[in-house]
Amino acid sequence: MNETIVVEKLNKSYGPKIAVANLSFSVFQGEIVGLLGPNGAGKSTTINILSTILKPDSGSVLVGGFDLNKEKTKIKEFIGIVPQDLAIYEEISAEKNVSFFASLYGLRGKELRTKTHNALKQVGLYEHRTEKPKTFSGGMKRRLNIACAIAHNPKLIIMDEPTVGIDPQSRNHILESILTLREQGATILYSTHYMEEVETIADRILILDEGKIIASGTKNELCQRFENYVTYSFILDRKPEEQMLTFVGQPNIKSITIEECGFTVIVDINDSSISNIIASILSAGYQIKSMSSKEASLETVFLELTGKSLRD
Repeated sequence: MNETIVVEKLNKSYGPKIAVANLSFSVFQGEIVGLLGPNGAGKSTTINILSTILKPDSGSVLVGGFDLNKEKTKIKEFIGIVPQDLAIYEEISAEKNVSFFASLYGLRGKELRTKTHNALKQVGLYEHRTEKPKTFSGGMKRRLNIACAIAHNPKLIIMDEPTVGIDPQSRNHILESILTLREQGATILYSTHYMEEVETIADRILILDEGKIIASGTKNELCQRFENYVTYSFILDRKPEEQMLTFVGQPNIKSITIEECGFTVIVDINDSSISNIIASILSAGYQIKSMSSKEASLETVFLELTGKSLRD
């Protein structure tokens, strides 16, 4: 299988802060790869380097077989970028927005018009092509953002939080569009804070933390690491203090994550210590407002590996 992205021993720092540390990974042609990580994990830095916006301190990057250090122009032609911050013009029509960005890649005349219309159809905005984005909903603007990135038929599409802050209908439309792009031969690197999106569309998942890939694989491969564990989530009447959690350190408890008004604990699926956990909570004077449990999931894997919630 051909590699669309090859990153080897990539490093990038901002003064004393290390953003990316000896990072290596590959993305294969025709894959949708989900990039997950808590805030500050290095996702945006990685995306900006792949997009030629940032220069790495060291390491090598090949995109479409082109060397980042020597062939930036060819990489820019090869990729389409969907930034987290909207890159559209509010005062001109949706069609003119897409046409403008497509023209930057040398498209002209009939080819430009055809590809502009195709991109708008792809994201479900063709019927709104003459309207100005200032009249659009947040979801429609996000879809236009994608159309501007794909009109020139890039081989690689890099998406940074493309569904942030939008309604469920627009989110579903975008996810369906991404699957269609993959069917048409595109390779997609998809960074998101929404675990369920990665579970829905990604062929493979990379989990990034502190500038390093700490786990990679399919959803099933990652979940198999924790198939013998169950996650319990407790909502309490106030934020728990660490000294209250007297059950920490018991051999059958895999991990615990304190949250704003409760905590999440991962325990052996065959263990009966949940009764001891409940007793510890009540004896410390806390009220349990709700409790839920679920078997191994991608969220379990993420919590265990990073010790953080994805949206922290």
